[in-house]
Amino acid sequence: MSTTIALLLVHLHLLLCGHGAAAVAATATPPPLPVLPVPSYAQLQWQLSEMALFIHFGPNTFTDSEWGSGHADPAVFAPSALDAGQWARVAAEGGFGRVVLTAKHHDGFCLWPSALTDYSVAASPWRGGAGDVVGELSAAARAEGIGLGLYLSPWDRHEPVYGDTVAYNEHYMGQMTELLTRYGDVEEVWLDGAKGDDTYMDYMFDAWFALIHQLQRRVVIFSDAGPDTRWVGDEAGIAGRTCWSPFNKTVVTIGHIIPEYSQSGDQFGEEWVPAECDVSIRPGWFWHASEKPKNMQVLQEFTEIRRTIFSHNFAANATGTASSVRGGLENLQFAPSNTLRDSIYSYWAPQEGQTSWEMLFDLGRSTSFNLLQLQEPIQMGQRVIEFHVDVLLGGLWQTILEGTTIGYKRLLRFPAVDARYLKLYVDSARADPLIAFVGVFMDPFSDAYGLDHEKPSHTNSSEVIMLRRGHAAGNRSTATM
Repeated sequence: MSTTIALLLVHLHLLLCGHGAAAVAATATPPPLPVLPVPSYAQLQWQLSEMALFIHFGPNTFTDSEWGSGHADPAVFAPSALDAGQWARVAAEGGFGRVVLTAKHHDGFCLWPSALTDYSVAASPWRGGAGDVVGELSAAARAEGIGLGLYLSPWDRHEPVYGDTVAYNEHYMGQMTELLTRYGDVEEVWLDGAKGDDTYMDYMFDAWFALIHQLQRRVVIFSDAGPDTRWVGDEAGIAGRTCWSPFNKTVVTIGHIIPEYSQSGDQFGEEWVPAECDVSIRPGWFWHASEKPKNMQVLQEFTEIRRTIFSHNFAANATGTASSVRGGLENLQFAPSNTLRDSIYSYWAPQEGQTSWEMLFDLGRSTSFNLLQLQEPIQMGQRVIEFHVDVLLGGLWQTILEGTTIGYKRLLRFPAVDARYLKLYVDSARADPLIAFVGVFMDPFSDAYGLDHEKPSHTNSSEVIMLRRGHAAGNRSTATM
């Protein structure tokens, strides 16, 4: 009897000790407070998808028009071999997270059988009047595992009630309701402020935005002034060298922007409205027989170029140290090693109250590289104001680039160097800087200059790797087909 009791007491003691050890091990350092503003769930998913393929298609394709008059016979819309599956497949194979379709352009022709107009695919000979481009593309996108976005032009050159503010806003919201309730999840709605010069029209944007968010929980709305993503201010795919997602929507209005403000954002902005860069493969947006735009081979090359560059990260097996770590240097929760994982959900965080921040990376051996990828955990807010990067060359630290803002992802090219050690310095920040990812790559397709060539070593651009050794800056791109 006494033996049994003793065993039970020992067992109980072990359990208590075990639970006590677990309790100690479970003690963690809480993450720092986010710095407002921060992205919503939908905005975060939009950012993670990175690229969209914007498809312009409609009667303009068949009438050699850029802006249709709204009077073309619906019979002109007669594609002979439309294959939305091919569009979605090409987008998915190219690494695009979404396809965005002009469901209705300025001519008012609807690529779905809208019950609110007689000017749609239902009035065309295509598919015997039973066709639905939006429906076919939504199904194809879903099959390929990519998202769907839709552009619904506010300007409608066909609709008779256009110009009657109440009647047309009701008409527009009715068509928007059709699009957002028939085709499953819609991840992005594109809007602009286009309107005719000869007709007064007041768009009730706030009512539109409320309806869109009501009908689609994961949607982001694009326009000159957001509310969820903003036009970068040009159609060249170029963002500001300084590019903040914080923004003040009251500074611009839809149809009237300040290009420099839209490109750069606002360090002191009170709303999260990241920039979206759109760029076409042709002078305009619609197909014209006389033009020779970039072809499908170029899109495949673009995909291969990205694969070649980013398939080998020289920092993948590096070791990293930092000037401080939140919770102490031994705290793995916020360790610098987190920056070697390709994710924004783990990150390095410094000890609070510091005035300078530094990370050192040992690549293991001397390596030639000319491209750096930096990322912040934007769910915690955008923080970095200025930074620079040094490498150890001939026993001396040399600065190879300086920059402003990082955000979700910053790609920086610089003259090729051979180095084993590099340092990332955050020179100023809105709060304690947080770094989610540091990647080191070689871009063999760009002009390669050593530091001894006559080319500036100062770089302050988030350059997207483009085809044909092109140079453009941008935090995010929307390619257009």
